[in-house]
Amino acid sequence: MTTPPMNQHDPRPPADAAVPAHGLADIHAANPQKSRTGLTRVWHAAGYSLQGLRAGWGEKAFRMEAILALLMLPASFWLARDWRDWALLITPVFLVLIAELLNTGIEMAMDRFGPEWHVLAKKAKDMGSAAVFLALVLCAAVWLPALYERLLK
Repeated sequence: MTTPPMNQHDPRPPADAAVPAHGLADIHAANPQKSRTGLTRVWHAAGYSLQGLRAGWGEKAFRMEAILALLMLPASFWLARDWRDWALLITPVFLVLIAELLNTGIEMAMDRFGPEWHVLAKKAKDMGSAAVFLALVLCAAVWLPALYERLLK
């Protein structure tokens, strides 16, 4: 194994590092969600999801995309000829929102470790950004032909 350059920290543990064994009881003690079952678990999971959406709303990019999605939802009913068209139109809109939330989560997780630059943090952030970009390209690839067909044909 080669040593990393001085300005980069190797995120891997040393080869001889002992990994502590965590039992199921340790996991449940650290995260009470793991011990919940049934509707109680679903209820709490829905609450965490809403907290995530609220946190996403605090991000300018997600807020802009969510507002566009709210405008595109009624437009999808107007553009679609049947339920298949509607599903095809609305799916990439939700994919953009999902990708943006995941990208924001990646960026926040990377920023949690500190403001210093690291090659792996940069790659993670760039890949999250690329996922959003690809979702936007997919959305445009579905919506532009649909708009063309409806408005110009």
